[in-house]
Amino acid sequence: MARREEAFERTAMVHARDLLRFARRLTRDAAEAEDLVQESLLRAWRGFEQFEPGTNARAWLFRILLNVLYASHRKERPSVTLLAAASDLPSAGSSAAEYVEVTDALDRLGAEPRAMLLLAVLEGFTCREIAEIAGVPIGTVMSRLSRAREAMREMLSTPARPAGERVAR
Repeated sequence: MARREEAFERTAMVHARDLLRFARRLTRDAAEAEDLVQESLLRAWRGFEQFEPGTNARAWLFRILLNVLYASHRKERPSVTLLAAASDLPSAGSSAAEYVEVTDALDRLGAEPRAMLLLAVLEGFTCREIAEIAGVPIGTVMSRLSRAREAMREMLSTPARPAGERVAR
């Protein structure tokens, strides 16, 4: 048992902070994000014998997290929104207004395109890894990313839409 715990600590727990950051951006609620990560790590622990050593543990954990999120919102797809973390504050070269505009545009994307953008741009996953995480073909990931980026370009080049209006589904 101690060997399994050590292996889980080395393999999965090192990614807990990344999972929490991602969950906070998705849920926009710290408590919900913590619950989501806790349930995801519990499921990872229970299914740890199914994890293949040498494969991408981080992608495996993000997939579990998305599965837990979607399962908890089975009746209706989650209204995933972006939460600005302290590390996401505007850099010296950007204005607060630009930051708010980009954050607002991300909030108006549909849940799946937003998740794809967060995984690619903020978490640094490749299209192949995102396909594995989302359980969709790589071509689907590439087209969703393309549409999400185009929707972002459109929203950032035109006046703001009314609050709550979603695009790029």
